[in-house]
Amino acid sequence: MKITSAEFVMSNSDVAKCPAALLPEYAFIGRSNVGKSSLINMLADNKNLAKTSARPGKTQLINHFKINDKWFLVDLPGYGYARVSKKDKKTFQKYITEYFEKRKQLVSAFVLADIRHEPQKIDLEFMEWLGSNGIPFAIVFTKADKLKPKAIEQHVDDYLQVLLDGLWEEAPPHFVTSSANRTGKDELLGYIDEINNSLKS
Repeated sequence: MKITSAEFVMSNSDVAKCPAALLPEYAFIGRSNVGKSSLINMLADNKNLAKTSARPGKTQLINHFKINDKWFLVDLPGYGYARVSKKDKKTFQKYITEYFEKRKQLVSAFVLADIRHEPQKIDLEFMEWLGSNGIPFAIVFTKADKLKPKAIEQHVDDYLQVLLDGLWEEAPPHFVTSSANRTGKDELLGYIDEINNSLKS
């Protein structure tokens, strides 16, 4: 699949006010500063679509982008570190969980993880929460350009092994990406396209 149109539709913190259109939605989420905005911009071939920032915690709302007039890419606030008050952080968590619990159009989440780091407790807890709530998700490893191919393979294997040693019977789908050199773009968009096609049948 090639993205030919990507249109910002709305930002808000109230799940009830998300777009009414019954288009499939794919939600991107991860810890602050994991490279989420850069990944979204790379997928859409538009470096200004999602706001990137050197300061973690920039995305603070649910952002809907309509892709090819057929599906929504949803940019969710990062969890974990962000330079915001505890009260604000609680608000983020509340509408993040509300989005996943109430949004009928949601088809899959993509949980982003920096490939250079071992599994973070907050990521594992979030994946566990998705799994226990029956929400399909895939892992997207970011910043693959920072490692050599052998190290990438090793890091991915080690990460998935942690999941299998924990609660998971099988590892979720995963993708290795780099916004800098566009690694993983075709695979990730192909996966979304495959799911969209299966929804039609």
